[in-house]
Amino acid sequence: MTSAQHPQTPHQPQQPAPTGPAPAGISWPLVAGLASMALLWPLTGLTGIGGTGAPRALGIVTLTAAVWIGVVGLGRVPRPVLTLTMTGLAFGVVALLVSTLVGGAGPGGEGAGAWTAVPALAMDAGWGALAGLVALGVQKARGGAR
Repeated sequence: MTSAQHPQTPHQPQQPAPTGPAPAGISWPLVAGLASMALLWPLTGLTGIGGTGAPRALGIVTLTAAVWIGVVGLGRVPRPVLTLTMTGLAFGVVALLVSTLVGGAGPGGEGAGAWTAVPALAMDAGWGALAGLVALGVQKARGGAR
């Protein structure tokens, strides 16, 4: 055979195989489950658990942060900062919908303008990102950061 019958293709070096598993995406069921903690605010208000005002708010914020950081940090969830940022945003959406549907204080509730929704969602996403950074720190401290 001559080279005219079988043209040679230029040699291309092989790509090295990935050494570990590819980073996983966001677990949307986990995000939804953690964001459902936004329901603590109306539930504690209806039942009277946790008192009223600042002590109740501080208790809900503390419990929510502890659960988010614990689940994501100790559970070695991939992409903890992005996961909890999206969780914070979803938390804000749930809170906004609940306050709009049942009223009360907060975005969409009594005395709140519609313009408050965007800053509230941004703040919730920011809190989620901060919790994600702490969860990442927990993962690194345990030697399991991905």
